[in-house]
Amino acid sequence: MKKRIFVAVVALIVSLQLAIVHEPNRAYAAEAAPDLKLEVSSAILMDAATGQILYENNADVALPPASMAKMMTEYLVLEAIKSGKIKWEDMVPTSEYAAFIPGSGQLLAQNEKLSVKSMFEAMSIYSGNDASIALAEFIAGSEEEFANKINETAKKMGLSKDAHFINATGLNRSDMGKYAPKNIQGETLMTAKDAAIIAYNILKDHKEVLEFTKITSKKLRETDKTPMINWNWMLEGNKNNVNYKPYYYEGLDGLKTGHTDEAKYCFTGTAERNGMRLISVIMGAKTEPKRFMETRKLLDYGFNTFELKQVVQADAELDAMKTVEVKKAVHTNVPVVTEKALSILVKKGTKDDQIVKTAQPAEAAKLVAPVSKGDVLGKLTVTYNEQKYEVNLVAKEDVKKAGWFKLFTRSIRNFFVNLF
Repeated sequence: MKKRIFVAVVALIVSLQLAIVHEPNRAYAAEAAPDLKLEVSSAILMDAATGQILYENNADVALPPASMAKMMTEYLVLEAIKSGKIKWEDMVPTSEYAAFIPGSGQLLAQNEKLSVKSMFEAMSIYSGNDASIALAEFIAGSEEEFANKINETAKKMGLSKDAHFINATGLNRSDMGKYAPKNIQGETLMTAKDAAIIAYNILKDHKEVLEFTKITSKKLRETDKTPMINWNWMLEGNKNNVNYKPYYYEGLDGLKTGHTDEAKYCFTGTAERNGMRLISVIMGAKTEPKRFMETRKLLDYGFNTFELKQVVQADAELDAMKTVEVKKAVHTNVPVVTEKALSILVKKGTKDDQIVKTAQPAEAAKLVAPVSKGDVLGKLTVTYNEQKYEVNLVAKEDVKKAGWFKLFTRSIRNFFVNLF
């Protein structure tokens, strides 16, 4: 009876510990952050390397994103290029719908053909609705089918259940006229956190996007009299521009602006300083200058408050777990080392004891010889401000399987050890 009570108490304690461990891990960052007095509907600040949330305000509220939705179009175009489905030099036709869509762009004539690269420049520099639609139709056959692909990708990225896309542009259904999707209902919506996650994935999988988004101005065609002007006033390249100099931000090279009457002024920005890249999202600013002024507050908070700290070295032994027991190995205690280095953003002045490291071996089924150097034999979990990061622990060297006689004598020895 006493044994049953003891087991029940232990089980209760374990369940309570698990419940605590699985609490949302972003609350601390939001609570600890100061009130930045942002005049926006929602905002978020994220570390581009790890996805760590440094600040948030109404970041889970779904709102119309306007042209920030084009980040998903950019992502799918870059994925299509990476897979070989399309090439930068492929020629993209302009449909009647693309040519006459209202809003930003309106640079393409019906039936005009431009390369994928030129269309991508029109979309990423000038936020062209026409170029976005042309690329969507080129890749998927129709914009509606392209929107379906966006929604599939949104699920893979882990966007919120409220994230929803009806087109490649972020325009409202009413702006699309007769081309509004018949099989996709509602309007395009996403949260500030969704926008940050999209930006995180673009930078992780297709950092070359910055080669386009950092361009301050460029002619779409060589014969054009005037260039396309980037809607992003904060680009570092604008530091000598008389009109935008008050807004430029050191290290800022992207990512996407957005504006409609419903969405107001939005901006997903990214900047890098001293090897530390941040992602900021502002939604619902009342004026165009305000979205950049509030972004500056966010980024300043990030760069002034946090620093990049290496908490794990690559190929390093851990005092807490130098070896892992591997069954059927010549030597059962196999040395393990960290697979890679890990650096995270911490508040400036953070002490080592504020960062908790715990190591544990892999499941028993994977701990059987033979083992090759680099095989995963465990993991190291680093916890900082309730946010967790993992680094694999790998075999430091090859480990052969023991011969049958050694395994036999070992089993006999273990039998008697367990018996006594």
